[in-house]
Amino acid sequence: MAQVLEFKLPDLGEGLTEAEIVRWLVEVGDVVAIDQPVVEVETAKAMVEVPCPYGGVVTARFGEEGTELPVGAPLITVAVGERPASGADDTASEGSGNVLVGYGTSEAPARRRRVRQERPVTGASATAGPTGAGAAPAQAAGPAAAVTTQAGEPPAVVNGQAGGHGVDDGPVPVISPLVRRLARQNGLDLRELTGSGPDGLILRADVEYALRASAQGATAAPVAEPHPGVPQAASPAPAPRSSAPAAPGEIRTPLKGIRGAVADKLARSRREIPDATCWVDADATELMRARTAMNGAGGPKVSLLALLARICTAALTRFPELNSTVDAEAREIVRFDHVHLGFAAQTDRGLVVPVVRDAHARDAESLTAEFARLTEAGRTGTLTPGELTGGTFTLNNYGVFGVDGSTPIINHPEAAMLGVGRIVPKPWVHEGELAVRQVVQLSLTFDHRVCDGGVAGGFLRYVADCVEQPAVLLRTL
Repeated sequence: MAQVLEFKLPDLGEGLTEAEIVRWLVEVGDVVAIDQPVVEVETAKAMVEVPCPYGGVVTARFGEEGTELPVGAPLITVAVGERPASGADDTASEGSGNVLVGYGTSEAPARRRRVRQERPVTGASATAGPTGAGAAPAQAAGPAAAVTTQAGEPPAVVNGQAGGHGVDDGPVPVISPLVRRLARQNGLDLRELTGSGPDGLILRADVEYALRASAQGATAAPVAEPHPGVPQAASPAPAPRSSAPAAPGEIRTPLKGIRGAVADKLARSRREIPDATCWVDADATELMRARTAMNGAGGPKVSLLALLARICTAALTRFPELNSTVDAEAREIVRFDHVHLGFAAQTDRGLVVPVVRDAHARDAESLTAEFARLTEAGRTGTLTPGELTGGTFTLNNYGVFGVDGSTPIINHPEAAMLGVGRIVPKPWVHEGELAVRQVVQLSLTFDHRVCDGGVAGGFLRYVADCVEQPAVLLRTL
């Protein structure tokens, strides 16, 4: 027997509570395979394609393109056919585990009773594949047709089907044990109901409605019973959030997606972190010469950002207080023994901060390659949630915008951020004489709860020393 399963918007990553539908990849009536992407959504962190853990025929889509849905809201419903089985009892198949990389479907723990069909399955049921283990129980799939109330009908009428046609000695069309238990606990005879699911399958919504109708004296008005494989109209999209009307001369832009996430995070950082900033000018001439020598020796080119990152990780080894976070609830400072280095990257979709995992264990070539990969993924909107979370320290190269200095806002919940301005020729006293040197301004914004000015100053001075004399790094190689 076919059943209609509802696929809800999954949790796409840490701290993500909603996503905007960018593009539907399937239409109502399309046949989809397990783990086939069905919709492209934009979260506050990235653009992702969401694969469906069920195989079958799409019977409904929820939300139009541009609609913002919360995590847990229905995305689509899929009519799924029964696997070949020797008996009526069967266990749920193993799930795909691939709702998103790192966020798989969970295994369904309960056994499901499958009811034999008395007539051949047509349409969607003939082509539908097996359900994944992430398949929700049948009661999670809402009726495809709308349910309305109308007084004066007999209580046994549910979703337009008369239930008072006598007790049937055959099997009750219920798959979910939860639906059976709900009916049993409330003294409801399931044989008196006709479900709104495909081929009369009784869903949890049918039982709950029957209980409400019995208590309130209200029942459902007749509507057509949906059949698997027949395209159903998509449910109305959720109403957009209310917005104040724009006054003459105003243009209002909703704070949502990446822009909204950045706004929330920056505001939280300002509210919770008592930050302070110190800065210093450094002569980067020798660092630039060292990079030129490295790239002239053959092999992959080494980026300036990679050299600065290598300096950062060496400095954090000497001043680990800055590689930490504050657990405000426990009133504790949490220090990390690894460096997951975030770096600010400006894209067409807004500011993103990809994270280089275990940056302390990488050399300059490895850092260069990872920076390039993550930057390209940020530009194309293909960064995964795992590549945008978990940072312990951030490197911000705002010099690419042609500015010398800045007092950046800390990337909450981290404790510090190193800012690097543009490197430009300036008059500089070198070995007692005035010369033109390549000068850069470095700034460190830090959480004053994790350390005092001595630690912050020591960190920044060490970074400046490595910029001015790269040979200093040899002590840590």
